[in-house]
Amino acid sequence: MARLDATGREQVDKQRSNWRQGDCTVGENWFLFRTDAEGPLTRVGADAAIQDLDSAETVARGFAVVTRTSVLIRCREDRRFAEVCPLVRVGETVVHEIKRGRRPYYGYIPGVARDRLVADLDRVMTVEKVVVAKWERIRGCGTDDDARRLSIALARKRARMAFPDDFVEFASPLMRRMSSKHDKQTDEGRALRSLREIRARAAPSWDADAVELMFWFIRGEYDSRSQDRIWDYCLSTLPEAQRSPGRFVRVDGAVQTLDDLTARASAGP
Repeated sequence: MARLDATGREQVDKQRSNWRQGDCTVGENWFLFRTDAEGPLTRVGADAAIQDLDSAETVARGFAVVTRTSVLIRCREDRRFAEVCPLVRVGETVVHEIKRGRRPYYGYIPGVARDRLVADLDRVMTVEKVVVAKWERIRGCGTDDDARRLSIALARKRARMAFPDDFVEFASPLMRRMSSKHDKQTDEGRALRSLREIRARAAPSWDADAVELMFWFIRGEYDSRSQDRIWDYCLSTLPEAQRSPGRFVRVDGAVQTLDDLTARASAGP
């Protein structure tokens, strides 16, 4: 079949111009991935291996477009591809956890969340933009804030650091307490819900024999009434963990907004 002519490309570009990062299409679709016929890790990979194939297809409930909007709507000849992630159905509790950012390998998309559909960010497939243009579009993010949160989730998935195992163990009391208190209608719960994210930095490095830790508890907006509460609640479990043998000899922290952070702090893991 011949390639689209100029008129056809113009029509595709017009259809695609309405799409934004996070927009979805729902319905049975095929997700294609490469497998190893000699040692497949999944059932569908094993089925493909039986047929002596090096690629496998699995059914998705739909797709979420994760390409940046600025790239998605671009008409240049060298930007004719888009990235999509399959939509999967999960339980209501899991949807809530994904919305809170507790499962970074999934993406929360408000436009399909009521059907308990989320984007599986561990799986990405490349398609030509003409394919996206012909899908029935469901608006994924209804507000600028929704779009920003999804963009942050995508960046976090690809850029987040793998912390050392002993740090994960060290910080687990803090994480458990925050998780258990987050949704409660208490001063502690309200303070925790005001947090956007937590960042940690090690000095002189994560590999050092003796490490000083710095935590930044980042709020969405400044509220002096909650600042002391966040500090008290979030760090109250760390002194007990610090008494255990290990590399972490000192723990400091600060409650800040993104505007408060210096460029050096923002660049740290």
